[in-house]
Amino acid sequence: MEILLVDDSKTMRMIVQRTIRQAGFAGLSFIEAENGAQALEKLQTNAPTVILSDWNMPEMTGIEFLQKARNAGVTTPFGFITSEGSDVIRETAQKAGAQFLITKPFTPEDVEAALRPVIGA
Repeated sequence: MEILLVDDSKTMRMIVQRTIRQAGFAGLSFIEAENGAQALEKLQTNAPTVILSDWNMPEMTGIEFLQKARNAGVTTPFGFITSEGSDVIRETAQKAGAQFLITKPFTPEDVEAALRPVIGA
């Protein structure tokens, strides 16, 4: 099972990976991208089980990435891990096709609650 992890911060990508493991998910591999544009490129050669993206990134934001991916026919479950947690942001994410939004700071329990319905295991 692969997770495409999109965040402009290498440190945050490492924290998310660690938290996913702490949430009890094992046997996962991670594909990393620094922004939405790079993530779209990764989708041309990879078929992740789920996509986790930050909202605010240079070059292409997370919401722009989600919209472009959906327009390209990508149906992979998609969620945000972001500091943007307002009702407007949540509604925008949901309308664009995101299955969940986890706000920073987050716990392993938050991650498990969001991922378990999407990837099981």
